[in-house]
Amino acid sequence: MSSNLFTDDFKTDPYWWEDTPRPRIEAIELPKTADVVVIGSGYTGLNAALETARGGRDTLVLDAEAAGWGCSTRNGGQISTSVKSDLESLSAKYGQDKAFAIMKEGHNALAWIEDFVGREKIDCHFKVPGRFHAAHSAAQFEALAVEVGHDTPGLEIGAELVPRGEQRRELGTDAYHGGVVFPKHASLDPGRYHQGLLDRVLEAGAAVIEHCAVTSVERKTDGFQVTTPRGSVLARDVVVATNGYTGSVTPWQRRRVIPIGSYVIATEPLVPDLMNRLMPKDRIVSDTRKVVYYYRPSPDRTRIVFGGRVSHNETDPLTSGPKLHAAMTGLFPELAETRISHSWVGFVAYTFDELAHIGQKDGLHYAMGYCGSGVSMASYLGMRTGQKILGLREGRTGFDDLTFQTRPFYSGNPWFLGASVMYYRWRDARS
Repeated sequence: MSSNLFTDDFKTDPYWWEDTPRPRIEAIELPKTADVVVIGSGYTGLNAALETARGGRDTLVLDAEAAGWGCSTRNGGQISTSVKSDLESLSAKYGQDKAFAIMKEGHNALAWIEDFVGREKIDCHFKVPGRFHAAHSAAQFEALAVEVGHDTPGLEIGAELVPRGEQRRELGTDAYHGGVVFPKHASLDPGRYHQGLLDRVLEAGAAVIEHCAVTSVERKTDGFQVTTPRGSVLARDVVVATNGYTGSVTPWQRRRVIPIGSYVIATEPLVPDLMNRLMPKDRIVSDTRKVVYYYRPSPDRTRIVFGGRVSHNETDPLTSGPKLHAAMTGLFPELAETRISHSWVGFVAYTFDELAHIGQKDGLHYAMGYCGSGVSMASYLGMRTGQKILGLREGRTGFDDLTFQTRPFYSGNPWFLGASVMYYRWRDARS
């Protein structure tokens, strides 16, 4: 691939950091005690911290990197109902009532984040443009048609089927076989959202210490001793909010999440006429492949932000960038000469049952495993975790009491990932 594919000012940092550079938080000494210590300063951790700080608890957030360095500022900013499983399969496993409660939480999270951003006055380009979910084959379009025709009372999605002949009103490509519009799905600028959330947490009186990795968490009679290279903190409650970056400090959680790199590029600025032809609406876009691509216009409609899984095993942004560009130009040949200004990676966390999980283990609170749909769900379950710590009844969720599965011989290193990606690509080619 020609080096001309990258712009002269090409970066391997997320595009979102251009508008919102990593924050500079005033350095403070590590306190000796805290009511609540939150490990991780992404959406989950900050929303938990906001609840406990506003609830009167002395709250400390610790992160091994800069605040929000992980996938909270590396995602595509797309917001859906977040639950990948369907009601039928969940009902077979958990019964109708529990299945409905799980599915409903996806709708609750979507509605909650819109209300939260508005209530908190977070300027993050939040909008509800809807999502175009494209069928990569004729068979998948027929499956979407069946799905759209079976709305469950209380879980209505108001979806609109778009046949292939009308597809270009949604997307300037003939590569798909039609699709469906989910009108309630939303988008935001992840960097701006994280910064606004961080500002609210600091205003609420919580302390945030960056570049302060937790090296151990030890149960004590009166709480937990949280140890870092800067010293130790005695905490009444601890929240594990590390998701795709969960490490050996919390081995039980690490055995239950599968870190998967999600790779993203941003194009150089496009002329308005080209953007209007390719993406005539502000829709976020995904497709029916198991190894999915997701993309959208940037909030100012000058660039396309395009993401997905491009290799069987993890790679680096210099390698993934050209592969994503090739996938993008397969959909939009007009972009063949368009260069890449940013290419980056963030780690999401999948689970073995493809559901998010929230709860306690040995007294440690956790919420994680958003399976690539974490903007609203991570925020929502972080908030609910904070409410649980405060002892509030509204902290209960449809995800409570689910068995958080693992597999024999799995310790957090997804050795099976390459084979799994190959298998799902094989299925995609035949579905």
